[in-house]
Amino acid sequence: MKKLDHDFYVRNTLTVAQDLLGTLLVHHVDGVARVGRIVETEAYLGAHDLAAHSSKGITKRTQIMYGPPGVAYVYLIYGMHNCMNVVTEPEGNGSAVLIRALEPVANITGNTRGPGLLCKAMAIDRSLNGHDLMSEDFFIAAPDSHEHIAIVTRPRIGVDYAGDWAHELLRFYIEGNAFVSRP
Repeated sequence: MKKLDHDFYVRNTLTVAQDLLGTLLVHHVDGVARVGRIVETEAYLGAHDLAAHSSKGITKRTQIMYGPPGVAYVYLIYGMHNCMNVVTEPEGNGSAVLIRALEPVANITGNTRGPGLLCKAMAIDRSLNGHDLMSEDFFIAAPDSHEHIAIVTRPRIGVDYAGDWAHELLRFYIEGNAFVSRP
């Protein structure tokens, strides 16, 4: 598998969010590669985006979002679910893409239709916060073949608190894919 390189992540967050669709999230756990095809993402555009964690400024929790692109931002929600984002754009922007759903490809058991569920199935936890996604054990790879995919654009899920930002069309998924968290 060919890992995505640093230049992939340093680009505009909206572009990265769409280009991640169809790529492969890989996490080696106890010598076994768990592999899932990314089928749904959400873009978080930095400190001005009121749905983004970075809108609160640089804190202990959000400092990873402001760091170099191509690292994982993994955090806990509701005190029980881990969620994984990929940091994008140049350092200092506070932008990231949430991985919302995966289609299982290899060695995954459990539901992957939602950010917390996919993290559980992939054994992704906060120990991977700040992890370089160009490493050997946790990375995103290009698919073996490039098939044409139709992308659906919708508002993000669960960000009603963000005012007008809750209605922005910043969620992307592969049309017709059975593993999308919700249409």
